[in-house]
Amino acid sequence: MPVDTQAPLLSGEIAGADWPEFGWVDDVRPALREAVEAGRPAALATLYKVAGSAPRGPGAQMLFTAAPHGGAVSATGYFSGDCIEGDVANHAAHVLADGRPRRLHYGMGSPWIDLRLRCGGALHVLLERITPDSPAIQALLGHAAERRSCTWITDGEAQEIGEGRGPLLALREEPLRLARRYDPPRRLIVSGGDPGALAAAKLGAMAQFETILLRPGGPHAPPPFPVSRYLREEPAEALARLGVDRWTAYLGATHEDHHDLGGCLAALRGGAGYVGMIGAKSRAGQRLGALEAAGATAEELARLQLSPGVPGLGKSPWEVATGILAEIMQALNPARERA
Repeated sequence: MPVDTQAPLLSGEIAGADWPEFGWVDDVRPALREAVEAGRPAALATLYKVAGSAPRGPGAQMLFTAAPHGGAVSATGYFSGDCIEGDVANHAAHVLADGRPRRLHYGMGSPWIDLRLRCGGALHVLLERITPDSPAIQALLGHAAERRSCTWITDGEAQEIGEGRGPLLALREEPLRLARRYDPPRRLIVSGGDPGALAAAKLGAMAQFETILLRPGGPHAPPPFPVSRYLREEPAEALARLGVDRWTAYLGATHEDHHDLGGCLAALRGGAGYVGMIGAKSRAGQRLGALEAAGATAEELARLQLSPGVPGLGKSPWEVATGILAEIMQALNPARERA
């Protein structure tokens, strides 16, 4: 597949470009699912090579879809923080129209001297057309729903799904072949209903986690902010039904040991990537003893955070929640970048 070295198209028209909230999204699969369910094709852009300094690394993605009756292109994700997104969107519109993949080169060594990156590096992007009836797309979305890793293998035209092993992105340049690993979506399960628990759940949802709020015997009405699910059952029962994996974080914040300890034990035994329990440090010994009596191993207890968060941020609900979410992101990140 040749590199597209024609003169770049005029600046793209992206819906919401003045305030690019679309750049907050790191996982394009939810937007891809929406396009598939609406029966609309999409253009998937994958950053496959970086030279020098750049805001995003290889494997970063954007997704572009056209409005049903024309108009601005909808975008998800970002590569450079507005340096090239408009031009990528223009090429994406052509990919949507003719189905022909494009390889784009920006920055150092690019044939497009009027497009320069602020960071001074170089970015190489593959654009490919995704159709709603693609078996590979159906398999990709199915793996996400079942919380199983997989690999998207493509040369820009032929696409298939492989096992979810290896680095985030494996590249063969000529002829081009990309293997981009997808892991299950990051998930945050919070049990509790006080201001601290709600702050953690809201921040998790804002940070694009699949966020589940558990409140045993809580109000029938859902929380006043969007979450993936709101459940009123016991944490241990909910985790047993939902399943736990290394891309899952659990935070016990009911302040009631008979709720939180069961949830923590279920999360530890399920191999959750992060398990924390909010409470006074003076209660740590008692809680560890109760978990040990319930069968928790020394290895499991060593993974439990009984004073979660970043010291020194403060004690208000938002300050505590911000520190905890930072810890969770750090704990789950190695699972996303593993080789």
